[in-house]
Amino acid sequence: MQAENKKINATITAVGMYVPDKILDNKYFESIVDTTDEWIVSRTGIKERRIIENGASSDMAAFAIKDLLSTTNIKPEEIDVIIVATVTPDMFFPATACLVQEKIGAKNAWGFDLSAACSGFLFALQTGAALIQSGAYKKVIVVGSDKMSSITDYTDRNNCILFGDAASAVLLEPTSDLRYGIKDSLLFCDGSGKDVLHMKAGGSLYPATKETVEKRWHYIYQEGKTVFKAAVKGMADVSYEIMKKNGLKPEDVAYLVPHQANLRIIDATAERMGISRDKVMINIDKYGNTTAATIPLCLTEYYRNGKVKKGDNLILAAFGAGYTWGSIYLTWSID
Repeated sequence: MQAENKKINATITAVGMYVPDKILDNKYFESIVDTTDEWIVSRTGIKERRIIENGASSDMAAFAIKDLLSTTNIKPEEIDVIIVATVTPDMFFPATACLVQEKIGAKNAWGFDLSAACSGFLFALQTGAALIQSGAYKKVIVVGSDKMSSITDYTDRNNCILFGDAASAVLLEPTSDLRYGIKDSLLFCDGSGKDVLHMKAGGSLYPATKETVEKRWHYIYQEGKTVFKAAVKGMADVSYEIMKKNGLKPEDVAYLVPHQANLRIIDATAERMGISRDKVMINIDKYGNTTAATIPLCLTEYYRNGKVKKGDNLILAAFGAGYTWGSIYLTWSID
């Protein structure tokens, strides 16, 4: 007789991060576009962002994973899968995950890239969790890494102030203690958002030409007001819904871990959930919007600062281009 399969959860067992040394503060943007520190802070909450000068998304991802592994007894060759959430791959192919695999020496791992813009980490985390729960894999690295400076138009005063470069990673492993780990997810996409938030050229629709370069189609395009309204509703509603679905009250949630796009969107999400600002992870002031890296960056910083405890219920939430949006409910398992 076959042994009965025991239910397992995927749980985060280690975290890591990398932020470049170079800082662009708001005074820098005052010098290159028509804006002010007061305008930027009041509308976004951003004071600084980091920029990588020499390197690409794979380099930042590798640094973040090495930082993660330095906190464990795990060797790179023990890693089974590497999932890289990014919209700024080093190149179309090979996948950034292949480049990361080589750079960290994970010779037994397979991997792939996942593109869901600012929701990329959530989509990758749920995918990694499913691989763990299948029973086929024991150690899955999920890393969000984006070199947003590579696709940011620094003549566009409304968008250039928003983005920074960073990477952050988590290790997923199985646990039979169902009190911990990833408990639930609500994930969505809606292609009707394609016209208001995109990078138009560089793909098969508009391959690179002299004309696409001249029209600046290889940079981020965003209609801020339209995206802002959609993001407020999307992130706030899905965060409330996952609480409701799992019978969670505001007092049951230790932290909201929101994508760091705009402080006003974050505040609206917390208000919809009925939680106070002190239960919201925020680091947008230091790093800006690092796309797929924002949520794991928050997790890593808050854990290392002793603010996240074993048994804490966390609600992760994001909204991004596509549109893509979603929320994940997990219970922290690291001492």
